[in-house]
Amino acid sequence: MKTTYRIGQIVPSSNITMETEIPAMFRSRETIAAERFTFHSSRMRMKKVTKEELEAMDAQSLKCAMELSDAKVDVMGYACLVAIMSMGRGYHCVSEANIYEETVKNDSPTPIVTSAGALINGLKVLGAKKIAVITPYMKPLTELVVDYIRHQGFEVMDYIALEIPDNLEVAAQNPMNLLDIYKRLDLTGVDTLVVSACVQMPSLEAIDAIEKEIGIPVTSAAVCTVYEMLKKLNLDTKVPIGGTLLSGKY
Repeated sequence: MKTTYRIGQIVPSSNITMETEIPAMFRSRETIAAERFTFHSSRMRMKKVTKEELEAMDAQSLKCAMELSDAKVDVMGYACLVAIMSMGRGYHCVSEANIYEETVKNDSPTPIVTSAGALINGLKVLGAKKIAVITPYMKPLTELVVDYIRHQGFEVMDYIALEIPDNLEVAAQNPMNLLDIYKRLDLTGVDTLVVSACVQMPSLEAIDAIEKEIGIPVTSAAVCTVYEMLKKLNLDTKVPIGGTLLSGKY
């Protein structure tokens, strides 16, 4: 029976959070379960979070998929939500199919997770209807993300755009600041809070604390990505950190 799994990640070159938060959740799971995980990345060039740079970066994802499939990873995650969502409504389905096709060509068919698709699915799993969202993006990109989420059937009741264009500056944010930032949202009628709709903006340390304060599910694109990866690996989704979605209930 398989007990060690290789987690592959297609990562923007300036993203340093996906390779800390994703392993942190899997390492936390290792404290309560037998499976073990190793982590492997391939990078796409991107420094500024603009629509033009995101499009150029997305074009490199297939090369990354090929490289990771050489390593025979067990699941592959595309670690940039806004790159997918800025390409047009429903694009996560197109991207997942294209990346999967690349692994098939390399005789290594691999389950694919995009952080964009994972967030949408995680919200569905939580039974979310009315949500609030925090992003680090500039306002026009945030509006694209909000439109994308609405098109998937959710009401976005309120959102905050922190308007940080430099991707390394996004990663440098203190996750505990979210304990104050979320209070600027109107949470009236909201049933789920997305405390980071960006896998580069750190939020993991704040999720359980905010959830305790507001009494509704709190999640992030990174948490949803871990949930989706565990599902693709047919593993139990209980993780000691990361809020309700990783409570093992789903």
